[in-house]
Amino acid sequence: MDVTPARRAALRARLAVAGGRLLDHALGDVASGLEDRDRGFLHELLYGTTRLQGRLDHLLDRRVRGGLDRLDPPVLETLRLGAYEAFYMDGVPDYATRSQAVELAKEEAGQGAGGLVNAVLRRVVEDGVGPQRFPALASDPLGHLTRWGSHPEWMVRRWLERWDVEAVLRLVERNNARPDTHLVPLDVPPEEGVRLLAEAGIEAEVTGGGTGCVCLASGTDPVAALDVLPSVIQDPGANLVPRYADLAPGTKVADLCAAPGGKALVSTGEERYVVAADRGVGRMGLVRDNARRTGRRLGLVVADAARPPLRPVDAVLLDVPCTGTGTLGRHPDGRWRLDPSDLDALAALQDRLLEGAASVVKPGGYLVYSTCSLEPEENEDRVDAFLARHDDFRVEDSGSVPADVRDETGRLRVLPQDTGFDGAFAARLRRRG
Repeated sequence: MDVTPARRAALRARLAVAGGRLLDHALGDVASGLEDRDRGFLHELLYGTTRLQGRLDHLLDRRVRGGLDRLDPPVLETLRLGAYEAFYMDGVPDYATRSQAVELAKEEAGQGAGGLVNAVLRRVVEDGVGPQRFPALASDPLGHLTRWGSHPEWMVRRWLERWDVEAVLRLVERNNARPDTHLVPLDVPPEEGVRLLAEAGIEAEVTGGGTGCVCLASGTDPVAALDVLPSVIQDPGANLVPRYADLAPGTKVADLCAAPGGKALVSTGEERYVVAADRGVGRMGLVRDNARRTGRRLGLVVADAARPPLRPVDAVLLDVPCTGTGTLGRHPDGRWRLDPSDLDALAALQDRLLEGAASVVKPGGYLVYSTCSLEPEENEDRVDAFLARHDDFRVEDSGSVPADVRDETGRLRVLPQDTGFDGAFAARLRRRG
């Protein structure tokens, strides 16, 4: 039996991710040349396996003598892909799933590997995937949320120190669900955007929650929707940041970590002039392409936000590099790639970028610091440390987003377990005039 192109591509992508490649890049590397149906199968298999890797590993480890650590990477990844397909992808008989996995293992690692994959998958499928095969939430919440919830133990432990068990359960369940696709209309309100899409036969609904977004129906081709509606693809949590920034008409704005350009494009209009900057030529190419597609005017600069080559402006947007723990549903490989030590390294970088951004804020202007992280070290702690160094700045609540996503000090805090959106944090820091 020949292995299908989609399954072979999934294995190549999984091995690339294990070697450090980002999941979305690995998908792009292997998807070219596939038929549309195979692309859909590949996407589901690849992203689903990555989301539920911890759950699958718990089941597989019980049936591999000596544990999963003894397996060569191609065999381990073949087992993960085969287990996900057997449990979560309808329409393919178990024997066909197992046969494909066996042939794939033989191609990659020889006849013996095929026999091992056959035996392990047979037993794992017979065992089943019910929650009863995992630590119970009531007696072992950390074990349940780590294994059934499919998140690293260090990450779950941190969250349990901050929130109750039910909140963390909602968070991991949200991260393990397929995310919706949302658009931010650039020229019309969301209600009009839904009407324009409906006229083109594209189903969507207003997202609500003060986000300014529309949500596409499951299975909708976002490229077709973008052709109909001038818009950018952006999660509602991310789009709450420019709405929280509440940029006044006619202001000069610098977005210093702009790529791929969504926040900068949303910030245009009302006679505002926006300069979009990022440190990489390739990343700025994404901003340029999105500006051309939407017909929006941006100033484009390749620059390091720690040393922005700009004169002071009215408002600075600084969406810093971060752990991205608020976007693990959309980027599921992040949970397995991150390490606790990343927090210290990123906090040091975020402090440097804050210093650079502050240097180009006019007296009386403001700086909007934002992340897609849930971690205090990258959010509240960075803002507090900045304010301790700069007594000429203060947090200012714009009042432009709903109260349930602002904390008592006026900072934006979007939690996936409460909103169903990607996580986001922002602080609007006004400089004394």
